[in-house]
Amino acid sequence: MRFRFFQLFSCLLLSTILWSCESQSGSQLTLSPLFSDHMVLQQKAAVAFWGKDRPDQNITIKGSWGEQTEGKADENGKWQVQLPTPEAGGPFEVQISTRDTTITIQDVMIGEVWLASGQSNMEMPLKGWPPRDIIQNSAEEITNATYPGIRMLTVQRNLTAGPINEITGSWQVSSPETSEMFSATAYFFARRLHKELKVPVGIIHSSWGGTPAEAWTSKEKLKVLGDFDQAIEQLGNGASQKATQAWFAQWKTVGIPQSEEAWNRISFEDEAAAQPDFADKDWPEISLPGRFDELTNGTIDGAVWLRKTFTVTNPDAEYFLEIGAIDDMDATYINGQKVGGLAGPGYYNVKRWLAVPGSVLKEGENVIAIRAIDTGGPGAVNGPITLSFGFGEKIDLSGSWKAKPVAEIYQGKFYTYSLDETGFEARPDIQKLNSGTPSVLFNAMINPLVPYTLKGAIWYQGESNVGRAAQYERLFPTMISDWRERWQSDFPFYFVQIAPYRYHTGPAIQDQSQKLRDAQRKTLKLPNTGMVVTMDIGDYTNIHPANKQDVGGRLAGLALAHDYDKNLVASGPLYKNHTVTGNVLMVAFDHIGTGLDSPNGRLSGFELAGEDKRFIPVKARIINNKVELYHPSIQHPVYARYAWSDKGLPTLFNKEGFPASSFSTHRDRLRN
Repeated sequence: MRFRFFQLFSCLLLSTILWSCESQSGSQLTLSPLFSDHMVLQQKAAVAFWGKDRPDQNITIKGSWGEQTEGKADENGKWQVQLPTPEAGGPFEVQISTRDTTITIQDVMIGEVWLASGQSNMEMPLKGWPPRDIIQNSAEEITNATYPGIRMLTVQRNLTAGPINEITGSWQVSSPETSEMFSATAYFFARRLHKELKVPVGIIHSSWGGTPAEAWTSKEKLKVLGDFDQAIEQLGNGASQKATQAWFAQWKTVGIPQSEEAWNRISFEDEAAAQPDFADKDWPEISLPGRFDELTNGTIDGAVWLRKTFTVTNPDAEYFLEIGAIDDMDATYINGQKVGGLAGPGYYNVKRWLAVPGSVLKEGENVIAIRAIDTGGPGAVNGPITLSFGFGEKIDLSGSWKAKPVAEIYQGKFYTYSLDETGFEARPDIQKLNSGTPSVLFNAMINPLVPYTLKGAIWYQGESNVGRAAQYERLFPTMISDWRERWQSDFPFYFVQIAPYRYHTGPAIQDQSQKLRDAQRKTLKLPNTGMVVTMDIGDYTNIHPANKQDVGGRLAGLALAHDYDKNLVASGPLYKNHTVTGNVLMVAFDHIGTGLDSPNGRLSGFELAGEDKRFIPVKARIINNKVELYHPSIQHPVYARYAWSDKGLPTLFNKEGFPASSFSTHRDRLRN
């Protein structure tokens, strides 16, 4: 009997010890930041939750609206379950529980969830990028942005050679305090949906300025296209990857700032280089104006100190420092005192014109030190570089400068170098990944979002593919299909056609953007897609038009018309077909609404050509909601086109006020 009692006591003691050890080992339950306070879940759906825990751990998820679901982690600790959601409402709580851990997600709303992605015109925040790139009525829009039912999660910029499952970001509730960094386009899209549907709207915003569509497309799909094989092969070069990783493993890291304030505060423990007595005699010399991102063994994206000694004979004068531009940003010091600089997105082509207080300069030798940061592409200081004073007198600062890299951008981080000897001669041929490398943004900024349950996606991109329209005609639909396959859903995909912009300074024959717009138009062949035309709300002198209200509103109109059963016209006229009778060519359009219109009373921008494809401007008029084209010198018209230039001035609309898209009937197969 005593032996039996001892056996029972031993078993109980052993079970207690095992339970205690497991509890003390700490929770291993982890979730993506997608599943966090203030999130929005898609209404009336089986929404996906996923995460990690110990292998074979049982997972229970409860929604405070009364639904519960269970699952189990696999042998690798990964788990995924689906939780039914009710009609729109909230706030709710969601509990994710294991035997020893419970995570409670608070202030959860049920409504409509959309993914917003693309390049700078989607990334551009509600506060804009002053002084050049602004949002129309920005201050007023931010002040009035109190919408508890609108939430946005902005995915932090990142790029990787292969797919990952983690992101950095958090859900933010729309308010005057949070909204200034919201994507303006996505915010105005969400606001219209929220107001008209009267339901919460969640936006997952994942974009990166200056990026091409191939960076947002998976390696597998790009291989099918065959256009990017060399770049993809380089991504798989194991020896190059190891050498690159070994080099960067030596250095400390600093995260990429996500706001202008953070850019201004960034430090690489390099402040000593701003001081006039800093020893730079062993630094390499470069010539400015010119590139500062070139090393003896390649180029560098990152931070470089530039220093020069100059002589002043009259320190009591009022001086002004003029620099043509610094691509992309700078912090500028004279004799150790900061005299200015522009840090943050949008300053790459902005002239620097800085007042230099007399107290900063001294008679004799002075030192100017600039920490220039290049975030991608060529990094350069453009001329002139002068100190002016008096009546037109100038000190020329061009010529020889000392230069030293102090931080390099690699895979979404700064790697910081020592101000002392770094040994750049040992730096390998870096496997150069940047935001334009094929597949890297898909890997780091789209793949980790799958399979978060979405209603659909909105997209604003294309400027970085101008000049490659034939390729884009195949690439863009491939990217859309790629995303839909990943989510296992043919969700609606609405995109913005790029606006007119002066892409070059040469003759009009060099214009290319109209071809890209036509490639975007042809993407509408994919089911469940829609396109916003912006020819009437662009800015020919600025690639970042200020009117994002209409862009977001028109995207929302497409969703309201096609996905939420609202009876409204949401698109401008789109070329449908044409017929020829004698010497007259008649163009028919889809999406004419209640009729075609030309608000200024005169159609222009239409051209005709015969078999020779020599286009000439022609007379155009609206007849029975079609456009008639005629020119006495073209007896047998074959081809027609409209707004076929970078500028692409709109003259044809429907009566609802939406502009027609540019088109060309002879470009059924684009060849550039």
